[in-house]
Amino acid sequence: MVKKVVVIGGGAAGMMAAGQAAFVGAEVVLLEKMTRLGSKIAISGKGRCNLTNAGDISNFVSFYPGNGKFLYASLKEFSNKALVYFFQDYGVETKVERGGRVFPTADDSEVIVEALKKYLKRTRVKIRLNQAVQKIMIEEGKVTGVQLAVSGEVIQADAVIVATGGASYPGTGSTGDGYTLAENAGHRIIKPLPALVPLKTLEKWPKELQGLTLKNTAASIWVDGKKQGEEFGEMLFTHFGVSGPIILTLSRIASKALDQKQKVELKINLKPALTSEQINLRLQRDFLKYGNKQFKNALDDLLPQSMIPVMVALSGIDPEKVVNKVTKEERKKLCRLFQELVLHITTTLGIATAIVTSGGIDVKQINPTTMESRLVKGLFFAGEVIDIDGVTGGYNLQAAFSTGYKAGRATARMS
Repeated sequence: MVKKVVVIGGGAAGMMAAGQAAFVGAEVVLLEKMTRLGSKIAISGKGRCNLTNAGDISNFVSFYPGNGKFLYASLKEFSNKALVYFFQDYGVETKVERGGRVFPTADDSEVIVEALKKYLKRTRVKIRLNQAVQKIMIEEGKVTGVQLAVSGEVIQADAVIVATGGASYPGTGSTGDGYTLAENAGHRIIKPLPALVPLKTLEKWPKELQGLTLKNTAASIWVDGKKQGEEFGEMLFTHFGVSGPIILTLSRIASKALDQKQKVELKINLKPALTSEQINLRLQRDFLKYGNKQFKNALDDLLPQSMIPVMVALSGIDPEKVVNKVTKEERKKLCRLFQELVLHITTTLGIATAIVTSGGIDVKQINPTTMESRLVKGLFFAGEVIDIDGVTGGYNLQAAFSTGYKAGRATARMS
């Protein structure tokens, strides 16, 4: 007998799950509450779609601070290479950029959405847009179907795959609906918090540097005076605080700490390749070179132009002071500033602007080899609705595609 499968959510995980369930023989209905499929894919990677990472798949789990080990089976069954081949079959060529990031050669996320739509058409998935789900129907511990929100229509099903996304970018449809559906089905929800999100600072001086990108910079996050993480790479100053790749990666730690009302500090090392002694010697050399200039005009060789007034102000050294009058103690303080520029984090920019959500359905209640609920037979989960999240670089979309693939195929093995 042909199994009937309902997939809730038309994003990366949902479309992959629907196609795979149909491929293994099920009659599949894909329900999407928005007016189109793939809304979040369309805006990912600044509209270019960083669909995966070209790194060694055996190391992938280390890039998921949120329950990476849960993904072993999914990543093994549907790897980054398998994903690239999948899209090649639908006419999408890819390229690898800095940090192993994989993008479509067209630099257009719409080619990914269109490829997935072709895939659904080829596998004969029935698509219903503008259809929010009110409830998952369960009888005697087993899924029997879903009830739609507006019409109240009940769609019978042998299996339901929840792939509704997290709570980030709610304009794309990810408004946390899946958490409610799962919770009503008896599942525990780990509090959703923003991850990969810009950070707001108590200090106002970052606004003076708005738009300035620092490369080859180190940043560390400190919680209640203890160092909890460090990243090296690129960061950006904004009108509200800080952003950029290394900040987004550290933001997960900051988000959880702020939720616990803990004190969060960001410490920036502007010259991580140099020791304190080397910076001191460099300053001495520059001060000798510009000995007769005012201090405010003596840092051109060490800092971006827009950053000089800020560093001068933070150093406490009189900007009009002639460089050869700067004391040894003042120079040492400036040296420390280069290595430890401190910002106090007040909050994140919020879950609505986060690239991904940390938290979601507790992985302990999901079988990682099938993505099926351990509580309700025939109920499966895929993608960001689960308590899994990765760093930037294509890892989150890969997790969505891999768990969707795993969930879809597992419907064929149901007894």
